[in-house]
Amino acid sequence: MITELTPGRRVRIIQQVQRREGDWRMEVVGEVVDATQEKTGSWYAHSKDDKLWLTRVRLRKNDGELTTISVDQHTQVEFL
Repeated sequence: MITELTPGRRVRIIQQVQRREGDWRMEVVGEVVDATQEKTGSWYAHSKDDKLWLTRVRLRKNDGELTTISVDQHTQVEFL
């Protein structure tokens, strides 16, 4: 998926978190600035450099705001 998130491509990213009080859904539409694998400050055994790596997508929203979203296997990405 990360190879399809090329700069300039418009996407909708949807994430949903299940909670006891009801699901929380977040949706962001924008233009991909970049998508990279970046390590966190968290230690995680047996990963590259002994760190936890996350896929992060930077988007420029329609109003110009820049946002960074950490995506995982449950994240939905729609190409617009």
